[in-house]
Amino acid sequence: MRLTITEECRYVRTPDNRFWVTFGTDYALWSRYLEAFDEVRVVARARDVAEIPPNALRVDGDRVTVAPIPYYQGPRQYVQQMPRIDRAVRRIAADAEAVLLRTPSTIATHMHRHITRRGLPYAMEVIGDPYAVFAPGVVEHPLRPFLRAWTTRNLKRQCESAVAVSYETSRTLQARYPTRPGALSTGISSVNLPPAAYVQEPRTHRPPSGSVTLMSVGSLEQLYKGIDTLIEAISLLGPSTPAVRHVHVGPGRYQPALEELATRLGVRDRVTFAGWIPTVEALRHRLDSADLFVMPSRTEGLPRALIEAMARALPAIGSTAGGIPELLPPEMLFTAGDADDLARVLRRTLADREGMVAASRRNLAVAREFAEDRLVPRRTEFYRAARGLMSGRPRLPQPAAPAAESVRHENRPA
Repeated sequence: MRLTITEECRYVRTPDNRFWVTFGTDYALWSRYLEAFDEVRVVARARDVAEIPPNALRVDGDRVTVAPIPYYQGPRQYVQQMPRIDRAVRRIAADAEAVLLRTPSTIATHMHRHITRRGLPYAMEVIGDPYAVFAPGVVEHPLRPFLRAWTTRNLKRQCESAVAVSYETSRTLQARYPTRPGALSTGISSVNLPPAAYVQEPRTHRPPSGSVTLMSVGSLEQLYKGIDTLIEAISLLGPSTPAVRHVHVGPGRYQPALEELATRLGVRDRVTFAGWIPTVEALRHRLDSADLFVMPSRTEGLPRALIEAMARALPAIGSTAGGIPELLPPEMLFTAGDADDLARVLRRTLADREGMVAASRRNLAVAREFAEDRLVPRRTEFYRAARGLMSGRPRLPQPAAPAAESVRHENRPA
């Protein structure tokens, strides 16, 4: 059976008809589904380029193909291309055998419309929350209220009619986007870390009292990651807090505006924008050299960057957005978008040097729940069960405690 999957990542196609990505989902992710399906066809937008971009990874490969649809970026281009997009998705849906919608996704909404007309059962992976993505202060666009209502309604409807849904979180996304009674529903993170992602032992040393390095990771294409909130919080710390240096990893069009914000608040000399880190080894080295990881996001599913930092036994602070509270205890959380609250949590955390050692130990234990040897078998079992439900031959997975459930118990206050 061939599985058709919708994907929001933007690809490029070289003249040899091969597909590439510089930031997003590549062949390594799509090959996961081959444990349960014979072939995988990825439906995604793609544009033609003359040569392979620097640091690009291959998307298609053995038993994985890409079905490209017209390229667009942003709501305006989408509206301009919408008739062509819908025709392309309709052609792809016409011969689909099994469909998995990776959501939230505009492409998934088109696919959902056409496969439901055929009466074709489908499965889903919910990896984000459009209600949070289009919340006030997250996206600057005149159509933001409409987009929030439209995308949220679409995702609810899609979850309510799917035969099987896997959520990125253990409870957060499920509460807003429930399945219909009797549907297969589970919480399995898409993050699964290899052994090399982990340090062997938690940190036993306390951070230096003279200065502390904070680190954050994420795209700056939008203000989703809340780096402006972190910069504002740093400016509020005051002289009683150890000197703080902030390093952000990740490029994007909002970097100049964030640099201007740091200058205006008088902390430009304490904020470094490191840009894109080309190798995972270099990123791990950066994490190992930091004293505290900060995830100030306005919206999240279950953030891979935070889990990777925790796997390096790095103490961490996060916002209350999305699934972050499933990873960190209440004392390490602040209200999303609230710089004063983040400054308060930073002051308390940086003053408690023994507490940071304890946080290192706790974070490493939580991150081990996302090891590939724990998650891969559960994910494969879900795909096989979904295949059975989509083909009319149900095959229910063996009962197992979700990995995220274990995380929740680890974080329960003593």
